Formats: sequence, structure tokens, C-alpha cells
Amino acid sequence: MNITFRQLRLFLALADTGSVSAAAKAMHVTQPTASMQLKEVSQSVGLPLYEIVGKKIYLTNMGKELAAAARSVAQTWEAFEQSVDATAGLSRGKLRVAVVSTAQYFMPRLIGSFCTKYPAIDVSLEILNRDGVVHRLRENQDDLCIMSMPPSEMDLGDEVFMPNPIVVIAPVSDPLAKRHLVPLRELAQRRFILREKGSGTRMAADQFFRKMKFRPDIRLELGSNEAVKESVAGGLGIGVVSRHALHGHQKEHGVSVIDIEGFPLPSAWHIVHPASKKLSPLALAFKQHLLKEVKRRKWNLV
Repeated sequence: MNITFRQLRLFLALADTGSVSAAAKAMHVTQPTASMQLKEVSQSVGLPLYEIVGKKIYLTNMGKELAAAARSVAQTWEAFEQSVDATAGLSRGKLRVAVVSTAQYFMPRLIGSFCTKYPAIDVSLEILNRDGVVHRLRENQDDLCIMSMPPSEMDLGDEVFMPNPIVVIAPVSDPLAKRHLVPLRELAQRRFILREKGSGTRMAADQFFRKMKFRPDIRLELGSNEAVKESVAGGLGIGVVSRHALHGHQKEHGVSVIDIEGFPLPSAWHIVHPASKKLSPLALAFKQHLLKEVKRRKWNLV
């Protein structure tokens, strides 16, 4: 096969964007040029790599294999470039990080302090639900992922770096907000507002409720912490969220943490990546930065 490195990167851009025009834009070439190059790649392989259905591109199984190979080559090359830069005393490169949505309350500050230290670094930050981060982790699309409930079925490099206490919230005017150590059974008559199934917060809550043989009366399942907080503040029920969703405070925007038996749940934030992945110098530097910054800021919210 005669496929150039640039053609591999173009095909990888096609796999990531799902569009020839978007891939062309990412690689700074015209769409006709991109189409011609992609056709040459398919001809070189000798098998169909993608198909177009309703103006949308779908990779074939062989196309998915090529995309995985192209990603591996690109990441290896980027790691080599970073090693050269590190040896020369420079700090260039691009860092790719995927985080679950609750991590948006603290990760931008940690990334900001890293970029202040290394101003020439470009950072790509993907904020997704847990399923989205797990998908990117499985496809090895990022240098590092930040999440609270890593998938147990995957072989991962995994390091805990910060507590993620899960708390119960109610409107500030709720009588429960003034009580201490409320028995869990007293919540049996309350309506609950929870995150969607599959989120790390929901998984932690469901595990605890099953352990305690408690069945919450669920009124709403919502896809964001902000929606949960607003619904609780509006009097629709009590909620379960990460304390980070309250910016670490006891009260925020009309809601207050209530003292419930068994809470806060002892969850934690993890830095993860595929176990077989060799971290680039930039990824290693960022990982160390996270560990040092959390320790320096003393973000112990339990």
C-alpha cells in the first residue's frame, strides 16, 4: 500500500468529523482535494472504507480498522514531537482531554493554570456525559479522561486524584435543611430529581439505594446538574448531585445540602487512559500538574 502520513491524517479527520467538508477544513485543504485524496486511500487499500447514506458518512469495518491505525500513528508521531520539544527545553504540542459534565466545575481552572505555565500548549477539552467519555476512552481518542466511575470492564491506567462527595440537596426553605442526620427512611415520601441513568452521580446513588434497600420516588431524571439544581430550587423535589456541582459550597442558587444518613457518598475523581497507552510527555506533565494542583488547593470536599 502507498498511503502518505498526510492522507492518514485526512482519513482520521473524516472518521472524527463524519464529513468530507469538515475533514477538509480540519486539514486546511479544499473539499475537491480531500475527496480525491480519500479516493486514493480507498484505492490503495482495495476495499471500501466508508459509505454515504443520506449525506452522512459511515465507516465500514475496514475503515474503522484504518482509523484506529491512523490514530495510533498520529499519537505516536505527536509523542515523538513532544519528546523532541522536551529535549530542546520547549513546550509545544496539543493536549486532548475528555471529562464528564460534572468535572466542568473545576477542570477549566486546572487547565487554565497548566496553560499559564505552558502558554504554547493547545488544549482540546471535550465535556460529555459519562457514556460519551467512555466511548472516547474505548476509541483511544484522548490523552487523558477525567471521570468518577471508570468502566470496570476496561483495562485502564487509573489514578484517583480528588474526592467527589455525592450529596442530597433541597430548597433552602425546606425544613430538612435545618435538621441534622435525617434518617434515610424519612425520604420515602419525598419526590426525587436525579441525573440520567448512566451518569457517574446516578450510578453512585443507585448503588447506595440498593445497598440500603431504599426505593426513591423519582419524579424527574435530568441530563445536567444545572437542571437538577433549578428543579430542586423550584420545589419539584429533592436532588442528588456532586458537591462540585455546588462549586464546593453548602448552599447555592436556592438549594442547600441536607444532612442525610449515609451521605455524602464517598465517590472520587479518576484520571484514566487505556492501560496499554504510552502517555506522551505532555500528558504526563498534565497528569502531574493535576495531582500537585489539587494537593496545593486542598480541594478536600468530603
